[in-house]
Amino acid sequence: MAAPKKGRKAPGGQGRPGRTLALMLVVMAALVGGMFWSGETTPRLGIDLAGGTTITLKAEAEPGKESAVNETNMNTAVGIIERRVNGLGVSEAEVQTQGRENIIVNIPKGTNSEQAQKQVGTTARLYFRPVLNVLPAGPETPEPSGSPSASPSGSPSASPSGEPGEQATDGKDTATAPSGSPTTQGRAVTGALKAPSPSPSGAASGQPESSQSPAPTPTPSGTATGSALEQQFAALNCLDPKARANAGKDAQPEQPTVACGTNSIGGWEKYLLGPAEVDGRDVDDAKGVLDPQRGIWIVQMDFTSEGAKKFAKITGKLSQQPSPMNQFAIVLDGEVVSAPQVNQTLSANAEISGNFDQQSAQDLGNILSYGALPLSFNVETVTTVTPALGDEQLKAGLIAGAIGLALVVVYLVVYYRGLSLVALLSLLVSGILTYSLMSLLGPAIGFALNLPAVCGAIVAIGITADSFIVYFERIRDEIREGRTLRPAVERAWPRARRTILVSDFVSFLAAAVLFVVTVGKVQGFAFTLGLTTLLDVVVVFFFTKPLMTILARTKFFASGHPWSGLDPKRLGAKPPLRRSRRVSAPVDPKEA
Repeated sequence: MAAPKKGRKAPGGQGRPGRTLALMLVVMAALVGGMFWSGETTPRLGIDLAGGTTITLKAEAEPGKESAVNETNMNTAVGIIERRVNGLGVSEAEVQTQGRENIIVNIPKGTNSEQAQKQVGTTARLYFRPVLNVLPAGPETPEPSGSPSASPSGSPSASPSGEPGEQATDGKDTATAPSGSPTTQGRAVTGALKAPSPSPSGAASGQPESSQSPAPTPTPSGTATGSALEQQFAALNCLDPKARANAGKDAQPEQPTVACGTNSIGGWEKYLLGPAEVDGRDVDDAKGVLDPQRGIWIVQMDFTSEGAKKFAKITGKLSQQPSPMNQFAIVLDGEVVSAPQVNQTLSANAEISGNFDQQSAQDLGNILSYGALPLSFNVETVTTVTPALGDEQLKAGLIAGAIGLALVVVYLVVYYRGLSLVALLSLLVSGILTYSLMSLLGPAIGFALNLPAVCGAIVAIGITADSFIVYFERIRDEIREGRTLRPAVERAWPRARRTILVSDFVSFLAAAVLFVVTVGKVQGFAFTLGLTTLLDVVVVFFFTKPLMTILARTKFFASGHPWSGLDPKRLGAKPPLRRSRRVSAPVDPKEA
């Protein structure tokens, strides 16, 4: 048999265990450092541990459409509400149906529950309406000649002094208010520019081309209904909360209406609005993003194919009107959430830019994306959940986990002696990695620790300890066969590695299936179980194995000290295998 080549490693050998250990320690230090640097030094807690708010919504169908309250529409509504709440940055919000017509929303403590409740309860459809007039929030009082008026003969003027104007640009920069208007910087709508029609000679007066559809007028036609709406608009006081709540409450999409809204500096304004031109269901997607080139927050909108046609049509009309009639109002639940100006015809892709911060851009993006619920919902109850019961269960779970961990430690020390040091250090590394990742995953993906997740972490202690035991027993089997420790460590690793990988794969597969087919808190258990199973593989491969390779070179373990856990006599090892030559005795010729 040919001798092995010089430098060939033993099966499963690891040439540089020190480097592997150093790499593992660097990764662990980076995670812990990132945890302290981000300020997230503790995992986020779920509603059953930290408390929070529970909102009950009741579905109501439109008159004559009672069949709309069905399982399909309720599930669609659950998905929309869940995405809307998650878009606010809410961690571990639970949205699920209860019975035939109720939806339960659980919002953990630590989130702006008032803001979340407002968007969860805002279930009316979203509409884009042309702005006919904008006035200060208070009731209209007689003004000198030339002031803004809601009369049919008067043309609306630009935003009043101190109110922020909103204007569209060609998409190159954020717009400012029209020249001469004492307004602050507002919001602009930009997008893919279509070939505009030549402006008529009277474009300065705000009249569109004769070939286009009639542009919106400052007020409804001089009908009795229009006159009543003008009076309602003049008397509307948006500084009164009750008046704001009732403004345009019962307006139909095909009718003009009045509404209240906030301007770009937070003040209230009142709006006279035309019939809805675009429905919220025509919005395919919208989100608030940071524009890296301009360094500003914007809201990007994508429309459906049908919505793009509607949006191009209305923006084509509005772009030729004077301020404020070149604005379109985004109306949700009868409130104007934004009213940007348009100076160009926009297509399926558009953006709203202006004086946004991150929160306001993301809020508007959520409203645009998820404003079109298939049903109307009323907030039935809003209750506060205390974490008292969760605290008691958490303490009981932690006590049980501590007792289980103590029993595991006692078993390892008694049975494995010196090898228990390797197991305990590996458990410590696994615990540090798990804790730091749970803390960092809170702000990263909204992970929150609930009671089932704590149970998953406790179960993971047994899974991790089982991997160490498999490896230790393989090493001891090699020593029983008469091998010394260093070759035993390397020969035991390939067989132990296969067993560990198969065992962890089964655990991870079970966690993945459980995460996919379940909802709510059970997903927390599945996620934690899957995470700790992956970390078990990382720890065994990059910490336990290289540490065992280094310890096998020490005298205490290599000599089989009685307290090392690897004493050949205690393990009943066979004598070392030695080869000997047999000398054949001469054959007697007689016997032959």
